[in-house]
Amino acid sequence: MHSQKIVLLGGGRITSALLSGLRLAQYREPIVVHDRNPHKLRALKKEFRIAIEPDLFRALAQAHLLIVAVRPANVMDLLRQIRQAQTEVSPRNRPDVLACSLAAGIPLARLRTGLGSPFRWARAMPSPVARTGHGLTAVAFDRGFPKPGRALVKRFFGNVSTVVEVPETQFDAFTVTYSPSHGYHALRTLAWASQQVGLDPKNAYIAAAHALADAIDAWRNGDESLEALLHEAATPGGIAATVMNSMDSSGYARLVRKALRAGIGRARANARLR
Repeated sequence: MHSQKIVLLGGGRITSALLSGLRLAQYREPIVVHDRNPHKLRALKKEFRIAIEPDLFRALAQAHLLIVAVRPANVMDLLRQIRQAQTEVSPRNRPDVLACSLAAGIPLARLRTGLGSPFRWARAMPSPVARTGHGLTAVAFDRGFPKPGRALVKRFFGNVSTVVEVPETQFDAFTVTYSPSHGYHALRTLAWASQQVGLDPKNAYIAAAHALADAIDAWRNGDESLEALLHEAATPGGIAATVMNSMDSSGYARLVRKALRAGIGRARANARLR
């Protein structure tokens, strides 16, 4: 009988975040992690009590859903190793293996070229906030990816995040937009700026966190439109409106757009990595 295990290739930060979220969700299905660094495997086994497999061949033999969780620069080399392992340890009539890459910028066509049948490819972009159970994951599926497999992928990431299916043509734009780094960076910047104009550090972070997190939570969980909330919070001619207008006139929106385009450029560079 074919194994139904989830096998993660790569024991880095995103794997740790996923395992943290899965533990919080009391996920009970078997998970195996492979990494070429034994110390990473030992640390993950100690912290999460999951099965580890230092041998790539044996890890592949257990996989029904294979999650590739390595850096984009290492993806193609890993696929070559998997192709070799598939030839050496697997019969030709092996059932389809569902494979899901977490590597930013590596398109499905490249994954399919690097490792074809019996592998069926999907992409997923899970947020590190998955470790708290409040993540967000985008998924995209290659042609021929079976419907039960799509449900499996969505269900797996749904344990730690909201899951949205995004056309692959929009995947890079999603990647540069959804990152929690935007929130962390904005929090640090706003708190720093408030200290420069006279607020002490402790209260600077309290005020900045409210401005960002609580405001977004009010929009997400309320019935008012964003425009209505902006109008309510920034009375024309008032202090908040003055601050917002100053930011806009200084090119705030253009700067954010420029930054996102730079991120998309990085993602496209990843796609050209050999």
